[in-house]
Amino acid sequence: MSADDNDHDDPEDTGDVRERIEQEADRAVEQFDEGIVELLAWVLDTETRARIYVHLRQHSESTSEEIAEGTGLYPSTVREALAALTEEEVVTRQKRESDGAGNNPYEYSAIPPSDLVNTIVGDIQSELNTVFNLDDHIGGETTLEPDDEPVTISVEDADDDATDTDASGEAGDDAGDSEDEDDGPAV
Repeated sequence: MSADDNDHDDPEDTGDVRERIEQEADRAVEQFDEGIVELLAWVLDTETRARIYVHLRQHSESTSEEIAEGTGLYPSTVREALAALTEEEVVTRQKRESDGAGNNPYEYSAIPPSDLVNTIVGDIQSELNTVFNLDDHIGGETTLEPDDEPVTISVEDADDDATDTDASGEAGDDAGDSEDEDDGPAV
């Protein structure tokens, strides 16, 4: 046996390998989190609000101080964003219960991602319908009835069965693919 054969058993090398693996795992998680934050920044308007939302999904019932500490954002920035997110019902707040006397801070929690999607679907649908009906809005030829919304977005819960019945009561994988229905573009 040569000295090279024993190099892989050296505890110092094993420690270096573990450390490198941990560093790579941390880097992968950080990159994943950054991707999520970028996506949510589009949905929630700012990166600050997205970071707060992600933090609250990971650490429910956090105070504004805890959120600031966990996200690295300034406390005043966090409080301002929380006020807006609370008003928009993206986060909820309640007073922290305490047995002792003193000022109990608010605890914040983020709504589930499925609820977040449902809150923005209506806004997106409205914007798409405005674009679709642009001629009506700028005084062009009217082709649709008032209040007609040709673009409809529906969101199904991931738990829904793929063979649910369609509006006519017929079950099947191609539910809703009737050729005689033409309610506008499918989105």
